[in-house]
Amino acid sequence: MICWINPVTGLAGDMLLAALIDAGAPLDRIRSAIEETGLTGWQLTAESVVDHGLTGTRVSVEVLDHQAERHASELIALASRTGPEPVRALAVAALTAIAETEARLHGADPASVHLHELGGHDTVVDIVGTAAALHALGVTELYCAPLPLGTGSITSAHGVIPSPAPATVALLEGAAVTGTDLRGETVTPTAAALLRAAGTRYGRPPAMTLGRTGYGAGTRRLPDRPNMVQLSLGSALDPEPDAESVVVLETNLDDVTGETLAHTIARALDLGALDAWATPATMKKGRPATVLHVLARPDDVARLRRLVLAETGSLGIRQTVTSRTVLPRHERTVHVDGVPVRIKHGPYGAKPEHDDLAAAAAELGLPLRTVAERALRQPSPFVEDGEGGEDGEDEKESR
Repeated sequence: MICWINPVTGLAGDMLLAALIDAGAPLDRIRSAIEETGLTGWQLTAESVVDHGLTGTRVSVEVLDHQAERHASELIALASRTGPEPVRALAVAALTAIAETEARLHGADPASVHLHELGGHDTVVDIVGTAAALHALGVTELYCAPLPLGTGSITSAHGVIPSPAPATVALLEGAAVTGTDLRGETVTPTAAALLRAAGTRYGRPPAMTLGRTGYGAGTRRLPDRPNMVQLSLGSALDPEPDAESVVVLETNLDDVTGETLAHTIARALDLGALDAWATPATMKKGRPATVLHVLARPDDVARLRRLVLAETGSLGIRQTVTSRTVLPRHERTVHVDGVPVRIKHGPYGAKPEHDDLAAAAAELGLPLRTVAERALRQPSPFVEDGEGGEDGEDEKESR
């Protein structure tokens, strides 16, 4: 299931959770996941609201047991008790991202850093609740439009700070953002941490069959527009392979060394070749030879042709126009015993990056095959096999 987020006025943790509930996430399963953490003294409610003519859902967290704000390690320990594994993994990853960011900003240890506003009940409820809602809806891919960042300042436990907050900016490294005429906090650290931990991709909505759409309301009242995030669910279309026109350059070589051949292949790839390789051949009079192949886009042919002729000394080169079909793919990063490994996912399978496997195998002292098996066993941030489904003025909220 694909989830597309359109944060027109911004995004907070409670807005994201509310939109998922509005789109059909069962409130009882969300509450159960939060209860499994062992967190006490809270009550989560959801109500239908109308804001500037648009109907959506708003969630509220009532704190019944006012405890001191917790350290990061305490929140992570709470999240590690919930389940199933995809819910736990996403919640722990989001809280860990917050802890590491706050520690870096304040020069503290991530385990002992004090989270102030982010150390309360509502942070745990928003993060664990959102992870449970995504899992209940069967979401496996998360997309988001560029996030609108407000200007001005906000008041925090450390005094008046710029908007967006330093923690939010740090958590959004690598995310797509845009400006807005709104002042104050439009994107909160909790929302930024959830998007980061979930491996969210940014830009236009993907091609999909549109399903249910939910609207999550924030607590801030805007004078001229609804303060709501729009969230749509959908199923991926059957993959339509993209065919593109390419050119194959080939030349027969019987007088170049292996070193020259390897150098030419490396240079071709550096200059934009889609691929380059060599195959053995037998030429006239039975002489052994090598055929050098270079796959190129039409715009790169002239440059690569000059390279091959100059590096190999060949007196001629063949050029064939053909097409290649490319299936859609995306990349995610998993951790094997703490070492990152990138995995490419296509519509019919997944494959770890060899360079990452080799580096991890060397660091961990394990066979490369063992590292690959462990990487492929890492759970999706959202849903595991056989689980999930559809049954289931200058300041804004600080979650």
